[in-house]
Amino acid sequence: MRVMGVDPGLTRCGVGVVEGAPGRRLHLVRVSVVRTAPDEDHARRLLGIEAGIEALMDELRPDAVAVERVFSQHNVRTVMGTAQAAGIAMLAAARRGLPVALHTPSEAKAAVTGNGRADKTQVTAMVTRLLSLETAPKPADAADALALAICHVWRGGAQQRLAQARRSRIEEAARAERERLAARGRGGSVQ
Repeated sequence: MRVMGVDPGLTRCGVGVVEGAPGRRLHLVRVSVVRTAPDEDHARRLLGIEAGIEALMDELRPDAVAVERVFSQHNVRTVMGTAQAAGIAMLAAARRGLPVALHTPSEAKAAVTGNGRADKTQVTAMVTRLLSLETAPKPADAADALALAICHVWRGGAQQRLAQARRSRIEEAARAERERLAARGRGGSVQ
């Protein structure tokens, strides 16, 4: 499975793509940071993020996209820009029919380090180790994007299988109910 992780931000939007499967070795496909100038018009910055993410999706063709779930911060202006950048990543994925998963920073940290409260240095070190990289991805936004992708490879597949199993059970129950109602309508007795 090829997963694109997106650590959203207006100034630096980390994008990391990994390939792998649960229980198998992970491989780095690409790590990048889409950057915009802080003094640029807000709408132009969003357009720049969209162009960067769209180009990477077209080139790298991920199977799924994992985006950091935006959480409330004290700085509303910062969280708004982060949420807008996250929305752009989700929209770009939806345009391509790609599944999108949202993972909290704690989930990504726990997936790669075993500790949901790990600091950026620990996350970067483990991402470097898990992907067998010679040098650590920089800036931290890049490492965080890779951590999101790794988290989704390891956890997202299981979540998707559980969701599919739930859908199958619901579909089976609906089919059984339709058959029961059809039998009742034909005068048959169903208990």
